[in-house]
Amino acid sequence: MSSFENLRIVDNFYQTSLFFPMPTVIISTLCEDGRTNLGPYSLVQPYYVAGKDYYAMLLCCRNSSNTAQNILRNGKCALNFIHDDPKMFKEAVKLSWPGDKPSEKMPKCNFKLETSMIEEENAEDKRPMVMTDAIQVIECTWMRELDGADKDLAGELNGYEPPYHDFNGITSKFGAHFILRVDKILMKKKYSDAIINGVRAKDFPALPVDYGYRDSKNFWFHRKTRMRAELLQMRQASLESVRYAADRADDKIKFTDDALMTILGVPRVFLSVVLKGCIEWARENNVELITAEHMKIINDKRAKEKNKK
Repeated sequence: MSSFENLRIVDNFYQTSLFFPMPTVIISTLCEDGRTNLGPYSLVQPYYVAGKDYYAMLLCCRNSSNTAQNILRNGKCALNFIHDDPKMFKEAVKLSWPGDKPSEKMPKCNFKLETSMIEEENAEDKRPMVMTDAIQVIECTWMRELDGADKDLAGELNGYEPPYHDFNGITSKFGAHFILRVDKILMKKKYSDAIINGVRAKDFPALPVDYGYRDSKNFWFHRKTRMRAELLQMRQASLESVRYAADRADDKIKFTDDALMTILGVPRVFLSVVLKGCIEWARENNVELITAEHMKIINDKRAKEKNKK
């Protein structure tokens, strides 16, 4: 006999039928008059994380919301990750009432804003402002050409008629999904230093986790407690198994045993990608036998590229 109860699946099941932890993100978008609008969202997550020409986030929202209408209109937005300070979360909740116009809610908003870094670098690329008090910000562009969503237009506030798209643009009468290309990741120095130099438990930012609008009265959220580290179970492959994969990765470029020793700890599912990256570097540098010293150069190059991003 099952130890569980069977809950009915209804609209907004993630908050009505589940205890589902989600981020709290304030999305800034550009209104028709060029002013910035802010709206809190939780249905935001990474979408394209590897293997594409770009990286992307996914946003799910009402298609009549100020945020959706602004994205449909100009395709630009910024995802602002806020601190879990209760005063900041209360300010976010103030911005969440459906139907409030930007002209009504923004004059009452106490969040400080500053110019987008992308717009600072290129004044012709008009972007919504970003939150000064945010811990990190992702500046994005909607990929409207995906799933044929480039024909979707702003202006319909009472529900869109079919046909609908499968995963991008207007996806139902009242719903929308936006695949947002990651243009730039901004982060306060304290936290960027931690990522670059090595994160410790005390370095993690205090980001709120919310459980949604559950009882027709409250938004519920959880403040960060001390982070707990659990060591990974490191599994080293044998030199022979890595050699087997390396010898078949390219018919001309080969690896010394010392070079392969440096990647014995790479999980098997990522080994092919790592080997291909090394081989690409070797081709660019006219190297036919990759040594341990070459592997150090490759790793240093990757570290520098990561820091630039």
